Amino acid sequence: MKNIFILLLTLGMLTQCSKKNVEVIQDKAPEMMDQVDQSWRSAIPTPGPARSIQIGDYQSFDLDNGLKVIVVENDKIPRVSYSLRLLNNPIIEGDQAGYVSMAGQLMRTGTESKSKAEIDAAVDFIGANLTTSSGGVFASGLKKHQGKLLDLMTDVLYNASFPQEEFDKAKNQALSGLATTKTDPNAIAGNIASVVRYGKDHPYGEVQTEKSTQNITIENCKEYYNNFFRPNNAYLVIVGDITMAEAKKNAMDYFGKWEKGMVDNPTYATPEAPSERKVIFGNKDGAVQSVINVTYPVNLKPGSADVLPVRVMNSVLGGGVFLGRLMQNLREDKAYTYGARSSIGSDDLVASFTASASVRNEVTDSSVTEFIYEMERMVNEPISQEDLQLAKNSIAGSFARSLESPQTIANFALNTYRYNLPENYFSSYLERLDAITVEDVQATAKKYIRPDNAYVVVVGSKDDVSEKLIPFDGDKTIDFYGAFGERIEISNDVMPDNLTAEDVINDYIEAIGGRATWEGVKTMKQVREMSLMGQTATLTMSQKAPNMFALVVGMQGMTVQEQRFDGVKGMAGQMGNNQVITEGPQLDAMKSQADIFPHLNYSSTKTLELKGIEDINGKKAYKVMVTDAAGKTSTEYYDIQNSYLIRSVGSQDGPGGQTVTITTDMTDYKEVSGVMLPHSLTIEGMMPQAVNMKLKSAEINGNIDDAEFKVE
Repeated sequence: MKNIFILLLTLGMLTQCSKKNVEVIQDKAPEMMDQVDQSWRSAIPTPGPARSIQIGDYQSFDLDNGLKVIVVENDKIPRVSYSLRLLNNPIIEGDQAGYVSMAGQLMRTGTESKSKAEIDAAVDFIGANLTTSSGGVFASGLKKHQGKLLDLMTDVLYNASFPQEEFDKAKNQALSGLATTKTDPNAIAGNIASVVRYGKDHPYGEVQTEKSTQNITIENCKEYYNNFFRPNNAYLVIVGDITMAEAKKNAMDYFGKWEKGMVDNPTYATPEAPSERKVIFGNKDGAVQSVINVTYPVNLKPGSADVLPVRVMNSVLGGGVFLGRLMQNLREDKAYTYGARSSIGSDDLVASFTASASVRNEVTDSSVTEFIYEMERMVNEPISQEDLQLAKNSIAGSFARSLESPQTIANFALNTYRYNLPENYFSSYLERLDAITVEDVQATAKKYIRPDNAYVVVVGSKDDVSEKLIPFDGDKTIDFYGAFGERIEISNDVMPDNLTAEDVINDYIEAIGGRATWEGVKTMKQVREMSLMGQTATLTMSQKAPNMFALVVGMQGMTVQEQRFDGVKGMAGQMGNNQVITEGPQLDAMKSQADIFPHLNYSSTKTLELKGIEDINGKKAYKVMVTDAAGKTSTEYYDIQNSYLIRSVGSQDGPGGQTVTITTDMTDYKEVSGVMLPHSLTIEGMMPQAVNMKLKSAEINGNIDDAEFKVE
């Protein structure tokens, strides 16, 4: 509405020009234009000189307990922020990886005198912000409330109680989040890249897993808090409407009695890039896209003279959203991806370079070729003056916008103090940016861009992609990794002579009851339960031969979703808003669901291919590729020992037109009326979190009225 109002207002103003005035302008326009020099229209404006930025000087002092205090006065708005940062390097967490971040999260969930709800209410009452992390505590609010804010901040800092209930909740949340990692190709790629880039003996190479999370105890969290939250291991950065005298008084009053202690600050060997390019593959069966990360460690310290030229260089390569060469190549020119980008940063211990994109299976190898080409081009060819200026403009704009945040100013002051930078390091930022030349950028690229010494991490379908990547690997051997960065040995098990995919399917049919038993099944009703949005949902699926199907999802006594297929047409809807379906993919899906046991007809309706033997949750399984008449493929895994189907992987269209890979694990087979049914289904990829469905009841060859499948 606001935009419409502005448009109408603008049109109204234009109509205030009298017709006579408009006619005079129109009459004189040709004559006026002839008298004006128009050459400026074809010339790109020349950038003006870089201006100096007034950030504000910092002042500093130390308390007797070792706390280093940095103050930046800024009285433009009546707010003040207190940012407490720990100094120690990250630590190795080992078999309990994840407890450090959990400790930081839990600090705000309760103190010896306040519950989490009481802390939240107190912070909200004064309109403030209070956050904690494993690296420190941040608080900000109106100056007039800073006394109350500091009371809350120091209560959390000194008296965190780590309530058992909040610990259990945080642990469950972490486990739920990790469950999604196994189906998220970007998360898998990130885990694998961290492990191979830094190594597991470096804190940056540690990956939190479900097992390590289960190992975390509340004592781990308390131990980290007690050992590292010490004044002699911290900076306090105060920014805002405050004088130096006020800052000193507040620091002494609220932080002066904080007791110092011995703090261990571990050091680590600096990870090195590989001696030759190495391809690392994370398998995700059924994936129609590959996630590519070209990455390696970089030794670039904060405050180094190379930091700004590196940022300019990376902006040209892939740091900008659309201006980067990677984006222009892989998206605009080749149409391989929606986005291709690169990043490179600075870090006390070790930084990294990463170039990434998600691409279609069939162009994965071609995309890797283009990544390497653009990296080599940065090293071997000077960039144009126009590209240089575009990169500078983008960086200058981002820098100017960042100055709006008090936390940015706090970071500038802290970094200046911590790394002993020149006092004008940030105020002269734009001047130093403007001085960077084409030659500087190429020299920086030669130093930091290393296409021949990179890990090419790819997560996707091994059967469709991995073999094509062998030429990119230095020793022509691909290493395989799991979702949490664990090394995987691809099975070399030899399959029995003359075994076919049809044999595997027939063995499965016999194992779960036999062909004759299944052919005698005319109706089946299954009731399963699952947890959905904190509530218990009930799924009732009814099937009746030869081709009727119904699925009803209930929650809290209400039907929230249903599907029906009467053999000809279908119906689907939510909360009673149903729609009749007479054609299309959704109707086809209902038809397939109506088949009580489709494996009986696999030999006539599907194309089957036995792909080998793989390890599935610790069990050896035959891998069978299944292709239907429409050319859609899925992958099924059958336990070698008992022939049960233990995993199925397929794809379907998801939100926004993207393809979603669905993995279903089937366990706990039990007999029902002579038929073996899996009593536990775990489905990943359908929702943000893994969903487990437990079979509560099953009835075979019971009486199901046709009215249950009626479409209205």
